Amino acid sequence: MPIGRLTRKFLSICLALTALTTLAGAQPSGYFISARNAEHLADTAGLRSRVAFLADSLCAGRASGTPGSLHAQSAIARQFAAYGLKPAGGTYFHGFRTLTGGSAHNVVGFLPGSGDRYVVVAAHYDHIGTLAGTLYPGADSNASGVAALLTLAQMFQHLKELGKTYSHTIIFAALDGKEQSLSGSYHLWNEIAGGLIRDPRTGLPVSPKDIDRMVNIDQVGGTEAPIHKNRPDYLMMLCEPGDGRRDALLIANQSPEVSLDLGFDYYGSKDFTRVFYRTISDQKPFLDHGVPSVMFTSGITLRNNKVTDNADSLDYGILRRRVLAMFYYLVRVL
Repeated sequence: MPIGRLTRKFLSICLALTALTTLAGAQPSGYFISARNAEHLADTAGLRSRVAFLADSLCAGRASGTPGSLHAQSAIARQFAAYGLKPAGGTYFHGFRTLTGGSAHNVVGFLPGSGDRYVVVAAHYDHIGTLAGTLYPGADSNASGVAALLTLAQMFQHLKELGKTYSHTIIFAALDGKEQSLSGSYHLWNEIAGGLIRDPRTGLPVSPKDIDRMVNIDQVGGTEAPIHKNRPDYLMMLCEPGDGRRDALLIANQSPEVSLDLGFDYYGSKDFTRVFYRTISDQKPFLDHGVPSVMFTSGITLRNNKVTDNADSLDYGILRRRVLAMFYYLVRVL
């Protein structure tokens, strides 16, 4: 066969293969996007940086209504904006008065999904502040939870940019006023119940009946009170057995990147489980109104509400694994 005919035949085969490759790749946007594409954003340096800022003297312990709280909420809002979260009603800040009459603000951002259902993911950012000149940094309580919240927002936004779409819209809420009788979570619930939180995608109010679940992240950086001896790599998820989708976390935990020692009660105590799940944590207003809710926590340690609860006291490798567990849990419930 002459060289010219060989060349033309080779080019024809190449063009045919190119066409087949193009057709094979013509799938819907996000078809091949895996949640693993966001794992790199849950890095120890980023988590430590977020915790260190919130636990720094600039934020002065983040007591509600203080200049330190203003620094914290402003930084959270800037990160919400950087991660492409949409403000409700044109603003991330939702102000209210605490039970003591002080000024406080929740920071709320939306990551739009393709449907009309919602999942609320929340963590309180306030702490007890500076008392008699002594700073209480609140690294574990609850800068760790806010660091996890911000990392999750960044991870899901990254997947969205890659073309991955989830049916649920995620409402990310950094809550104020937890130390003031859960006033921030009550305010968020009251805004939703009153039709005051509007979806920035549709302009319609978010109705309580449209919320599938509330996920609260409260103290996930500690390692000093493990469930089992010699397993500092643990995580507790408190929920109603039929409402929390425990199976989703169990499946997420099978990943070698996670592989935590999981607990589904508070150290085996029914009474303490009831107190932390039903009474003193930010999921309470949602639970009281029938919204399935879960709480992720690493429990209370001897550092809580002490000056030693600082950024250097946390294990960021384990915190990263906990963030991945929560991320893959959410991937399965969205």
